[in-house]
Amino acid sequence: MSASNSFETALLGLIITNVDAANVGDAAGLQNSATAGVFWISLTVSPGHTEAGDQTTNETAYTNYARQDEARNTTQWTVTNDTADNDNAIGFPTGGASGATLFGFGLGSDTSGAGNLFIIGDLTATLAVSSGITPSFAAGALDVVCA
Repeated sequence: MSASNSFETALLGLIITNVDAANVGDAAGLQNSATAGVFWISLTVSPGHTEAGDQTTNETAYTNYARQDEARNTTQWTVTNDTADNDNAIGFPTGGASGATLFGFGLGSDTSGAGNLFIIGDLTATLAVSSGITPSFAAGALDVVCA
């Protein structure tokens, strides 16, 4: 089973940018949230997040690490066809005494702790974080694909 491209775009728009998915059910469609909120972006170490996990599953713990928030709106994200990507750079704290090798990312509900993990993905290349290294996603580099 597969979803059409237009439905994938509508669902990503609803979930990532909080834009109504029109004509699902009726003309008004699936409605956005009254308060859009944010996703808390986490970074993972091998083997990364799993679909059965929560936000802490294989989450990195390098010195100074903290999840970063990204608002659910069209200022922070762009949805094109089956892909949503970040419109602005997303930076994480600079590594300190202890490092880690990063393999993936997750979008979830909480600033810390277990939290609900909504979306997971792998990095295109691993990143070794050590003292003085600042992990980040350049604008347009964090892709969420509905396939």
